[in-house]
Amino acid sequence: MRGKAGQQHCKSIFNLLIGCAVIGVSIAEPNTAPVPDPRHISNGNIIPDESYADQPYIVKTNDGAWLCAMTTGPGKEGAQGQHVISMRSMDQGRTWTDRADVEPSGGPEASYAVLLKIPSGRVYVFYNHNTDNVREVKREDSGVYKRVDSLGHYVFKFSDDHGKTWSPERYDIPVREFECDRNNVYGGSLRMFWNVGRPLLLDDAAIMVLHKVGANGVGFFSQSEGCFLRSANILTEQEPAKITFETLPDGDVGLRAPAGGGRVAEEQSIVRLSDESLYCVYRTVDGWPACAYSRDGGHTWTAPAYATYSPEGKRIKHPRAANFVWKYSNGKYLYWFHNHGGPIVGEKSGDGSFPYNDRNPAWLAAGVERDTPEGKIIEWSQPEILLYDDDPFIRMSYPDLVEDGDKCFITETQKDVARVHEIPHALLEGLFNQFDAAEVSRAGIALDLSGDDVLPEAVPMPKLAEFHERDTKQPDYRGKDVRGGFSIDFWIQYDGAPSEEMLLDSRDINGKGVLVSITKKGAVRIALNDGRQEASWESDANLLQAGQRDHVGIVVDGGPKIITFVIDGVLCDGGDVRQFGWGRFSPTLRAPNGGETAIVSSCVRSLRIYARALRTSELVGNFRAGYRQESGGGA
Repeated sequence: MRGKAGQQHCKSIFNLLIGCAVIGVSIAEPNTAPVPDPRHISNGNIIPDESYADQPYIVKTNDGAWLCAMTTGPGKEGAQGQHVISMRSMDQGRTWTDRADVEPSGGPEASYAVLLKIPSGRVYVFYNHNTDNVREVKREDSGVYKRVDSLGHYVFKFSDDHGKTWSPERYDIPVREFECDRNNVYGGSLRMFWNVGRPLLLDDAAIMVLHKVGANGVGFFSQSEGCFLRSANILTEQEPAKITFETLPDGDVGLRAPAGGGRVAEEQSIVRLSDESLYCVYRTVDGWPACAYSRDGGHTWTAPAYATYSPEGKRIKHPRAANFVWKYSNGKYLYWFHNHGGPIVGEKSGDGSFPYNDRNPAWLAAGVERDTPEGKIIEWSQPEILLYDDDPFIRMSYPDLVEDGDKCFITETQKDVARVHEIPHALLEGLFNQFDAAEVSRAGIALDLSGDDVLPEAVPMPKLAEFHERDTKQPDYRGKDVRGGFSIDFWIQYDGAPSEEMLLDSRDINGKGVLVSITKKGAVRIALNDGRQEASWESDANLLQAGQRDHVGIVVDGGPKIITFVIDGVLCDGGDVRQFGWGRFSPTLRAPNGGETAIVSSCVRSLRIYARALRTSELVGNFRAGYRQESGGGA
């Protein structure tokens, strides 16, 4: 894996010097050659840990620091010694000091902490604690799990010095019994649960999230649902023992998967809308995330439904992984997810569970509020690739979002390395403005044939940038990943049923070059040939309408080595047919430069070729600009 040895070396240095943080010595990541793409996770600043690293969550304290809570330990996830630590940064996550144990490594497992800062400046940390030192948990089918980090007591401590130290006493939070608790293998005498959702401040109260586990079995958690803990006095009560908590929703059933879905509904994430409604999104094993709205502060919720981009729109796709929502300071929303439909049919992990795989890349969408008779809802943009690693097996998850001044940052973890990343301003602005964007992107255009209704049969083909080339600065002249990219943007109109038809062909007599075509399934396909190997991918099928003009954008992104299609302003995600709507290509593919001219089909009405990978938002703007021009008005 690219950079893994360097990452582990950096991490070893952090682990050796982690004690320095306790006495206030700043720790910074050693200088390494950055990957020339801000989306690559290696460009983030490492948050120090002990070995395992999970849920690096951050609040900004009243003295100007970033306070990070993390679940860590000397072994893997769930191993003995797992506990909660905290640390502080005064330079937006570049260095960390004031490391403190919220719970010691030698005590019972303490895990999955979330932070809440109240207006007075006091900070609360909530987490699981295996107070009774249970050493195994029964499965619902047979046998036991030795992993005991998702059960016991839900507790909190507090800090009145901005996270430098924590109260010596922990406080239990009473959680009302639900049906899933009574029906577990212990009859409710042992509760199983955990939490990853960020607490939320309401006007005069706070609400925390909890994921109840009704059964352990296939997939570790084989039944789960979400509940909430509302405290009406935590913002004002100084005596921790007097803080009260109310378990929501009303009744004894939490937020589950939609009717007919699986038994898993977990890792709920909530935000408050401008009309004081609550929006909750969470993972299932069905291939789509679920969501629900509450109009009464969490007491009751709408029937769980699979999340969609817009009312009556297509479903968002997401596997069994965290998907989080945050409210941004501009009143809009950001949504982290993985933009594919979960496991391939028949794919199983070692214990027969649905695999927790394919969390790379991470995608980001923006949301805006829309009015409905029932209240506000969130409508989502088309997504962008936010972060990736070159190794598809590397997983990134459990993020947190931090706004600081005019910058925005996101944390993530691969379970053994946690980092903080600055989100590029252009990516954020593109997402936020995508709902109204209606201008053609001009940056990087290498060919623009958009003025004529009928294009010439042969057009000059721009030279495409290299993806992979020889590095003459290395003594062995090894290959170098250039991370180039290009995009093709065109309007098409064809008549009749779908058939194999060439749209653009720049191949030379040896087959080297680019071929864009329509398939019999009504999909658009691109093939890239560098003379040594070929890569191809195709859009979702049956999106082109006979006799109608359609906009097609193809992005060949040499950063994550991913090809995406945006058709009529919508990013292809595979629909109900394919797990993925986006496809990977070989990291050793070179530039697919063929002939100096390209043959263009009479179906193509305009053509732009960009010497860079466009963002999804740019292609949405290109589509809407052309659509408005043709329709003479609104989109």
